[in-house]
Amino acid sequence: QYRSEFFGRLRQILGDRPEIRIVGDRFVFQSELLFASGSARLDPAGLDQLRALADSLRNVAEKIPPEIEWILRVDGHTDRVPVGAASPFESNWELSTARAISVLEFLMSQGIPPDRLAATGFGEYHPLDPRDDEIAYRRNRRIEFKLTSG
Repeated sequence: QYRSEFFGRLRQILGDRPEIRIVGDRFVFQSELLFASGSARLDPAGLDQLRALADSLRNVAEKIPPEIEWILRVDGHTDRVPVGAASPFESNWELSTARAISVLEFLMSQGIPPDRLAATGFGEYHPLDPRDDEIAYRRNRRIEFKLTSG
């Protein structure tokens, strides 16, 4: 019930944007919305979207009874192109995890309790699109949000 309310509010707030999609029980933000290529530092242009997500989550969280354990899982994903030699990251795994942690830290700064958040990095190992072209790579570079039980 609370997951449905959370996703419903997010849909209303974020509107119909191609770079933000719902896939199953997850909200998917394309990485380009939040990060420069190869970076885990949040881009100021994407912060408004994350603020809207945090506002919606705070509003819904106030209604969830305290005995219900819930977690917002922040999942980082990359494409299959290896990180370059100049990258501060050893692998796509590290990049995806660092991006998830950056989003998690921003959500904490917006008042989301840290005990209600989890960051995970999936690297390139769970693609949405298995094709080997730039369109697929763009779809696979993403941050996913999943409201789940704790």
